[in-house]
Formats: sequence, C-alpha cells, structure tokens
Amino acid sequence: MKHVDADTHTAFDRTEHRPWPLPEGRWSWRQSWRDLLFAHWPIPAERLQPLVPAPLVVQEYEGTSWVGVVPFAMQGVMRRPLPDLPYFSAFPELNLRLYVEVDGKPGVWFLSLDAANAVAVWAARRFFHLPYEHARIAADSEGDEIRFDSSRRGSSDPVRFRAGFRPTSEPHESRPGTLEHWLTERYCLYAQSPRGELFRADVHHVPWPLQSAEAEIELNELTNPFGIELAGEPPLLHFSKRIDVVVWGLETVADR
Repeated sequence: MKHVDADTHTAFDRTEHRPWPLPEGRWSWRQSWRDLLFAHWPIPAERLQPLVPAPLVVQEYEGTSWVGVVPFAMQGVMRRPLPDLPYFSAFPELNLRLYVEVDGKPGVWFLSLDAANAVAVWAARRFFHLPYEHARIAADSEGDEIRFDSSRRGSSDPVRFRAGFRPTSEPHESRPGTLEHWLTERYCLYAQSPRGELFRADVHHVPWPLQSAEAEIELNELTNPFGIELAGEPPLLHFSKRIDVVVWGLETVADR
C-alpha cells in the first residue's frame, strides 16, 4: 500500500499561482486526477443562476457563463494520513459543473457527480454534501485514446454519457486572463447540506498542465435533469494527463 508524506505532497510543488493564501489548517484528503477531459459549452448566466443557492453568483467571462462536463479517473483517494486502499482509492468519475463565486472567491458548483465506487459516493455525500450518484462507468485507454461510458444506477431512465477523447498537443500552462485559465484554475468548491447550510472547501494543486484535445461525444444526458440544452457549436475541449490534489475540510459560508 502506498503511503504519502504529507509534508512533501506534489500538490505543494508550487503555491505562487493561488488567488488567495493556503488555508492555515491541515488538508484532510488527497487524490490524483488522471486522463481528464474538460468539455465546456457557453450558457447565459441568467439560465444557470436558478440552479445555485444564494448567496452564490454564477460568474461570466466576456458576457457568458459556461457549463463543464468532466470525465476522468480518480486515483490515490484517501483521507489523511491513511495509505491507499484497493478498490476504495481508485475509480472513474464524471462531473457536471458550474462556475460561481461568493466573498470574492471563485469556485466550482457541482450539479452532479457520478462515480463507480459506492463507498466514495457515500463518503462524499456524508463529509462534503456533494450530489454524488452511483454509476456504472467503464474507462479504457488504447494509446492516447480514452473511451468513457457511464450509466447512472438506480433509475428506470438512467442518465448516460459516452465519449472518446484524446490530447492533440504538448502540455502548457494557461495564461491568467484567458478563458481556459478562468475555467480551470479554481481553488475551492461549494456545497450545500440537506439543512440548507452553504459550505466552501479549499483545494490545492500546481497549475493545470493542459493540452488541446479532440473528442467524439456520442451521448450526453447529464444536463437533462436541469433543463440545460447544449445545442449549437461544438464544445471547447482541453485534456490533462495528471494532477495531484489536496482538499481541506468544509468551512461555513456566512449567510447574507
């Protein structure tokens, strides 16, 4: 089993890019995100604002907001200071996300998260109040090509996603002020408890090593439950091979 030295975790190789300082307390969870696709569609912010709780505000970049679909593989998932555990620490995941802010801290709001690990689904719901769903997910690779096929469990009409994707360039870091930087360089997530309390959790990692990408999205039903239509131009695509992440515990966002 793999042990991680908390004082030399690779997420801390750089900190100067963060939009605010690291939290004072110790991080609680670690994970590694692998073979990740960012697929983004522009959607007017006024259509998305009803999907997030107050006081969160859906952000805009040059007059529009964006919806992100993110399939990837989780590895090394574990609570500090435990080692990796077979089955529990590695599984595929699929996210549907929006871009929000409050108190001057831009972050991510997840409309849904699908994972192939029932224990991870329970833990994320219990400890982070995130809307995880248990899904059957197959994620396979052949060369640079990733094949991703997800079907949510527990429903007569399962929410499905199926795509193939691959990188098409060498890795690069996004420049501050660009759209790709705005979409990807976010260092907190927001979540709401069943009682309506709003929370923020800080995350940290080095700047994203992004690559241009191409994808064939054959089926995407993730936005159907929210009435979001992704018709029109093809999505904006980015790929990342790996990034190591640490996550702090929840802190309450003050009511307005």
